[in-house]
Amino acid sequence: MLLVDVDGPLNPYAAKPHRRPEGYGTHRLLTPRWQAAERRRLSEWGLPNKPVKPLRVWLHPDHGRALAALPFDLVWATTWEDEANDFLAPLLGLPALPVIAWSEPRPRPEGGVFWKTPGIVTWAEGRPFAWVDDEITDADRAWVRAHHDGPALLHRVDPRTGLTAADFAVLADWAAAPRS
Repeated sequence: MLLVDVDGPLNPYAAKPHRRPEGYGTHRLLTPRWQAAERRRLSEWGLPNKPVKPLRVWLHPDHGRALAALPFDLVWATTWEDEANDFLAPLLGLPALPVIAWSEPRPRPEGGVFWKTPGIVTWAEGRPFAWVDDEITDADRAWVRAHHDGPALLHRVDPRTGLTAADFAVLADWAAAPRS
């Protein structure tokens, strides 16, 4: 399985705001979750009637095809949850994918472990997986080694560039490697 985060790997949100990365297209999306969060933020600022601006998302048109070509079952591992299927999959040319649903409130693991990591290990149930996210650190890799019985690749993607050819090569190489 390849667990795919959106913001960072597919949407290089940390790139300079005035200059999207080469090859990416700009999409303005007004998802229900984004709209609700922005409505709360505007109300807190005393601007309850101000219109909500759509979220700017940069996507590379080749990434859907490149992900689908990898020898993995794809799974959304993103806070977009089902909205990734509703809003992003069609733009990327992907079918609806399984979604990891996150618990609320978000867990607070210790030792610098990303809040998604325990949920991913629980969801994987010992099955082999690769995971691409921009928040992965060595603390997450150590936590997965200690708590997951199967093979796992935790691959950090630079949120300024999104997935690159080198990232796709790492994923393909890991998928092709023999497992004992």
